[in-house]
Amino acid sequence: QVQLVESGGGLVQAGGSLRLSCAASGRTVSSVAMGWFRQAPGKEREFVAAINRSGGSTNYADSVKGRFTISRDNAKDTVYLQMNSLKPEDTAVYYCAARRAEIATMTRGAYDYWGQGTQVTVSS
Repeated sequence: QVQLVESGGGLVQAGGSLRLSCAASGRTVSSVAMGWFRQAPGKEREFVAAINRSGGSTNYADSVKGRFTISRDNAKDTVYLQMNSLKPEDTAVYYCAARRAEIATMTRGAYDYWGQGTQVTVSS
């Protein structure tokens, strides 16, 4: 069983930056592909970014490409999402997800484990 805990959310002004962290229990991060999703009130959960098991391949939603960067440190059992040039449209609860596979995917249903979420609010 993989347990995920997100942290790093908060309130920032437009144009600011935040770095989200996702800590996994045990030595599990190296065994799973990881993804970040977000969900705003009244909207469906949407894909943000993903990274494969080894960290050698990444994918991003068009809405965040060039602004967000996903990375992982398997030695620390942690995955990160660096968010720069934040916009009010980025406001949402951000969820970390893990998939027991080599290749990451943007499909929500393909992930096996989810964190509790962390709130990101971007003011104008």
